Amino acid sequence: SHVLASFISTKVVVVHRKVMNYEHLHAGYHNKGLRVMQEADSVISPHNLMYPLFITEEVDAKEHIDSLPENYRLGLNQLVDFVAPLVENGLHSVLLFGVVGADRKDEKGSFADDDENQVCKGVKLLKETFPDLVVACDVCLCTYTSTGHCGIMQSDGYFDADASAQRIADVALAYAKAGCDIVAPSDMMDGRIHFIKKTLEDAGMSNKVAVMSYSAKFCSCFYGPFRDAAKSAPKEKKDGEKENALIPKDRKRYQIPPGSRGLAMRAVARDVQEGADMIMVKPGMPYLDMVRDCKNEYPHLPLAVYQVSGEYAMIYHGATAGAVDLKEAVFESITAFRRAGATIIISYYTPRLLTWLKE
Repeated sequence: SHVLASFISTKVVVVHRKVMNYEHLHAGYHNKGLRVMQEADSVISPHNLMYPLFITEEVDAKEHIDSLPENYRLGLNQLVDFVAPLVENGLHSVLLFGVVGADRKDEKGSFADDDENQVCKGVKLLKETFPDLVVACDVCLCTYTSTGHCGIMQSDGYFDADASAQRIADVALAYAKAGCDIVAPSDMMDGRIHFIKKTLEDAGMSNKVAVMSYSAKFCSCFYGPFRDAAKSAPKEKKDGEKENALIPKDRKRYQIPPGSRGLAMRAVARDVQEGADMIMVKPGMPYLDMVRDCKNEYPHLPLAVYQVSGEYAMIYHGATAGAVDLKEAVFESITAFRRAGATIIISYYTPRLLTWLKE
């Protein structure tokens, strides 16, 4: 009994010590300096931020986007004046999207790499004016196709796979020749990274432009305001047109199902194998688990996350309604991306963040 009592006493002491150690966690973050040390891996700097810009054909336009408050469709004559104060405030990188009218759209998205394309002109203008600004170009066909889909759609409602991937590669090459630093294919066509890399190599540009792949792009309801901004939603038939019931009205056949971790990681693995220089998860907040999975699997690759338009609007309107504090909510969301492993954060809040980071 004496031995048993001694054993029980020893165990109680051990358990008591463990509890005491856990109870004193507060010692490690009880003041601001200590808290900064605890969050070192989640620090946010301007170099982490990339700002999406919409460039429209109307050269003098500065059109407010109602569904995306504080953001605009900009014409080329407005672009420099809009970007200049942001660069002065620390803006490091931008992501360009083209916006065109219905008269520019056809089945193959021909205007995407046309000599008159405003994205190509915008790249040249930005690089001439701000040579140190990192300019990325979204590479997709949805803005430029009459179907509103991201590849070349066949009459049976499926893509011509190789033709679609090659079109994406041709557009990427046009942006590369214009002088961009990064091409960012968002189309989700099978094999497009391979086609882009091969096309760049054949043109002698394989070492002059990086490829940031939208690798894990999920089929999400949070893209709504963007599709309004870019006029890129899948198209309904026009009056007088014969509807092809086989053409899908959504992008479920090629964007990843929201619940599929396996498909997402296979898509990322494919893009890495084909030569992607950077990978991306999109959207952001609902897919933080995928951000961490990608970081764990590919720790040495730059990892981007896109805080998409619906996420932006949700926080913005929540703050407008008084449900959350805007600054605190934005910083918490951006910190979550950094904590999950993202090194590049594409956000419509970038202008505000650049100012807030200096406060």
